[in-house]
Parts: sequence; structure tokens; C-alpha cells
Amino acid sequence: MTKVTLIGSGNVAQHLIRAFKNQAVLNSEIELIQVYTRKPESLLHLLDSGKITNDWDNLEESDVYILAVSDDAIATVSSQLPFKNRLVVHTSGGVALASLNDKNRKGIFYPLQTFSKNKLVDFTTIPICLEAQNENDYQILEQLAKSISNSVFSIDSDQRKALHVAAVFVNNFTNHLYQIGQEICLEHHVPFDILKPLILETAQKIIALSPQEAQTGPAKRNDTGTLEAHQLFLTNENQKNIYTILTQSIQSNAKKL
Repeated sequence: MTKVTLIGSGNVAQHLIRAFKNQAVLNSEIELIQVYTRKPESLLHLLDSGKITNDWDNLEESDVYILAVSDDAIATVSSQLPFKNRLVVHTSGGVALASLNDKNRKGIFYPLQTFSKNKLVDFTTIPICLEAQNENDYQILEQLAKSISNSVFSIDSDQRKALHVAAVFVNNFTNHLYQIGQEICLEHHVPFDILKPLILETAQKIIALSPQEAQTGPAKRNDTGTLEAHQLFLTNENQKNIYTILTQSIQSNAKKL
């Protein structure tokens, strides 16, 4: 049996807790031993208090310790662990393996998904990207990942950095554009809900088409009159600048085809 300790109580940690608890019903090979958090009360809706600690000295022995903490805290937290030569991994897409303290064996357990505390996810569909310093540790992480996901990948640090940057474009930046669209709708008293079928269709098209094949709109068609009308319509300088940059990028890409 592989014993797991989680360190952290944020979005990623809480979703991992749910995933490990769900798999425990079907698979007795993985056991969530304990969760460390500075605020035990934040996890009482998920775990019995006996599985939660806020004292480093009370950490029980596990086969793998997963640091689900903020990127900036990874180095500090890994240095505070009161043991040596155990497998310690972090869940970040943008932090190097080397950021983990050298006193323990290092690895990466990176679930590539956007997590919100109040939005449940199906963890079996989430890609988990793994990296370890030796084959034995990789096998431990692979077994652990496959217990909760059907999509597991061996990804080195450079590839993970590329994935993380790409994920910011397709997720964080896209969501910010949704926000701008909502602001424009609210300003002109138009229900944002009218755009939701369009948003869903755009996302679903990427399953069947490449992004280049799915691209539509006035920039792709070079509809000069429409583009100029949109620029005149926008009065917010930030929105206008974003519109210009994205239009130029789409047009530049179209010229390469």
C-alpha cells in the first residue's frame, strides 16, 4: 500500500483530498494518511480531525509527501520538513524541481487543470504530469497518479514550463477575455448569458479542429470596416489595446498559412 501525506489546504489540496478519498472506496492500494495545514479548521468539512495536523513534529511516515502550496512557498515548506531521504513532490506547473530542498528525494505531481473550491471536477479526466529523479520514485508517482486519473504523462521540467505557459494562454487569459466581454455587456445592458452558447461551441470545436482551423471572425476575414467600427465603439483604452493586439496577432498568423 502506498501511503500519502498532503501538505496544504488550498484549491489543489482540497481537490486532491476528494480524489484520494474517492479512489479509496474502489482501491485499497492507496491511503491518504494525513494532511498538514496551518488552519486545521479549513479541512474539517473533508476529513476527520485525526487526519489533520498543524505540527511538523506530528507528521507520520508516508511513501510520498505532496506539497500542494503556493509557488512561492514551495522552497520554504520543503526546507521545514523534519525528515530526510523521503519522496517529496510539488504540484506546481511553473516551479523547477530544483526548488525542492535537497535533503529529500524530489519529484513533480502536477495536475493540469483549473481548480476552484466550490466547483467539483472529475479527477479521472485530469492530465497528471510526473517527474522524478530516479525510476523507483517515478513508479511510486505513476501508481499514485493512475489511481485517480486516466491521463498520466512523463513530462520533464522544460516541457512542464511550456505546458504551464500554454495553459495560462488557453485558460487564464481566455477567462480574462470573458470578463471583458461581460463588462461590455453590462455597460450596454445586454445579458452576458446570450454569449454562453458561443463560448461553449468555441471550446467544443477544439476537440475536433485545430485552433487554426477553428479561427473565425473579422480579423481572420480581414473585414476592415468592422474592425475599424469596433475600435471606434470601444471607449475603454485597455479594451481597445487588447482588441488591437489580438487582431494583429490573428492577422499575422493568417498570413503564415
